[in-house]
Amino acid sequence: MHLLVIRHGIAEDREEFAATGQDDALRPLTDEGRKKMERNARALRAALGSIDALATSPLVRAEETAAFVAAAFDDPPLETVDALVPEAKPSALLPWLRRHDDTATVAVVGHEPHLGFLVAWLVTGRAEPGMPLKKGGACLLEFDGRPDAGRARLVWMLTPGLMKKL
Repeated sequence: MHLLVIRHGIAEDREEFAATGQDDALRPLTDEGRKKMERNARALRAALGSIDALATSPLVRAEETAAFVAAAFDDPPLETVDALVPEAKPSALLPWLRRHDDTATVAVVGHEPHLGFLVAWLVTGRAEPGMPLKKGGACLLEFDGRPDAGRARLVWMLTPGLMKKL
């Protein structure tokens, strides 16, 4: 199995959005964030080819990012997964991953620092910081057998700057 891990794009400023009185879960991408994510999604398609399934955090900025990814990859099945919220434990994503075939290529969209912990845990077996993703950045993991802690291998990591060049 291949797992494409994507951090949401550039979102509205946290403090400015908080001043509106709205819940942070509703904080959207900026216009610049939308433009860059559309480009990044096309670059991910060029780098990877296809995905079989896509999951997103229920937070608006992740859902908007996932919509660009889905469009670039010809609309694979998209599912909202609570295991991708910022407070989730890395192990919470395993049931979703294990529902997919061992030969599948799946993608997830979420937040930092959660994704950095998730990637480090999947690669090393330890849930600690170590693999942070920039806004709009992505990495590809490959599992040797069933998805679990310490069973993934980092295939590549792309920053938004590198995606701009693809």
